[in-house]
Amino acid sequence: MSFNIGLSGLRAASSDLNVTGNNISNAGTAGFKQSRAEFGDLYSASILGSGRNPQGSGVLLNNVSQLFKQGNLDYTQNPLDLAINGNGMFITSNNGAISYTRAGYFGTDRDGNVVNNLGYRLQGYGVDANGNLLNGQLGDLRIDKSNQAPRPTGVITQPFNLNSTNTPITTVAFNPKDSASYNSSTSATIFDSQGNAHSFTQYFVKTGANTWDMHILVDGRNPSNASGDAASVQAANAAAAAAGATPASVLASVAGGNPSVVAAATAAEAQPGATAASVAAAVFNASEQIATTPATANLVFTSAGKLDLNQLTATGLTVNADGTLNMNNWVPSAPDDSVPPVWGPNQAAANVAGIKFDMRGSTQYASSFAVNSLNQDGYTTGELAGIEIDENGVIFARYTNKESKVMGQVALANFANLQGLTPIGSTAWVQSSASGEPVIGTPGSGTMGAMQSGALEGSNVELSDQLVNLIVAQRNYQANAKTIETESAITQTIINLR
Repeated sequence: MSFNIGLSGLRAASSDLNVTGNNISNAGTAGFKQSRAEFGDLYSASILGSGRNPQGSGVLLNNVSQLFKQGNLDYTQNPLDLAINGNGMFITSNNGAISYTRAGYFGTDRDGNVVNNLGYRLQGYGVDANGNLLNGQLGDLRIDKSNQAPRPTGVITQPFNLNSTNTPITTVAFNPKDSASYNSSTSATIFDSQGNAHSFTQYFVKTGANTWDMHILVDGRNPSNASGDAASVQAANAAAAAAGATPASVLASVAGGNPSVVAAATAAEAQPGATAASVAAAVFNASEQIATTPATANLVFTSAGKLDLNQLTATGLTVNADGTLNMNNWVPSAPDDSVPPVWGPNQAAANVAGIKFDMRGSTQYASSFAVNSLNQDGYTTGELAGIEIDENGVIFARYTNKESKVMGQVALANFANLQGLTPIGSTAWVQSSASGEPVIGTPGSGTMGAMQSGALEGSNVELSDQLVNLIVAQRNYQANAKTIETESAITQTIINLR
């Protein structure tokens, strides 16, 4: 019997050494959870039960359990290195085979799927075509590495303050090139459907007590007609360049053009010493006059300095019932290579609903002109510049156009009995009947821990404790070996009896 007792002790001490050695060998393994050998004593039983004074029969390894306490966070430079600070486990899929891990080594494969260092795909919630999270629909997380499509500007929000102490300008006609013809100006960048940037400029002219004119130009041109009468300009230039060109032939080339352009050409042709070139120049100038005529809104302020939306009127703009303005007829344009350049549509489009300009909340106080805030919802195309993941596991893509886009959200799983999970190696576990069903949620929700991007959870092995355990297991092994040695000596004594 003593041989069996000692042998069971050797086996137990060897198992303890194995468990402790495994803990020590994985002290640097990210996401590793240390194990603990749990032993139970054995007793002999008789026919009538164990009796009052049962003799022990040795020791038995009851279980090797893993301790799922938090490991230290080690910070890295990779935003897709993830760590969980608290409860929860990452969910990974290997062709549909689900496993769970605390090791957050993640990156992307050639298709943009977020995978760990084994190629298993990280699970979470994706997004629809509008960038809204598809909560409840667990699937592979994917980083879209394609360029972000441009978005044409649809809304500009710009409350401002006009200086009530400014002197009205009544003697000089408005001219954007003459700063003496307006009191203040400001500009914003807007975008067309192809991501081309355009300058949206406002000029404020005080016209009387509490009244102002706000002139709007886009790229220095009329928002509704940046080209003016481009057809007449091109026809006049072609006629002037033809052999034997005369003032009359240039005038004839624009006969069906804009009335003001025809009138200017007629006047130029009637001038003494007129030439084909001078008539063509008159056509160009008249067209430019049309193309640079601004859209205008007439602003009226109350005696308290508030913008009176009920008295808002406009030319070239639509006044909405809510006191906002709409620029419905803007055609994105650009100059050609001719000298002087002729403007025409740039083949892009404006927002189909027009551009809504919201200046509600604007004031007229005795302080300097200032734009209180400026927001516009358009942007140009952007290339993927980086990835950010917040504490709730939401994945944001950052683009070179300074915009960001939600790519998905990491999901976590928790179990009623973590000890019941079955380890399968590579710091991964699978569900078992003992663990129960996974409770799936997002980081920071319920009892789930927070997500830490750019960090890895280290092993929770405490080396000093394990080294002490190693010494204890070694002593236990030696002591059980001594038990067997002693029993052998006693047996030999009996054998040697004469």
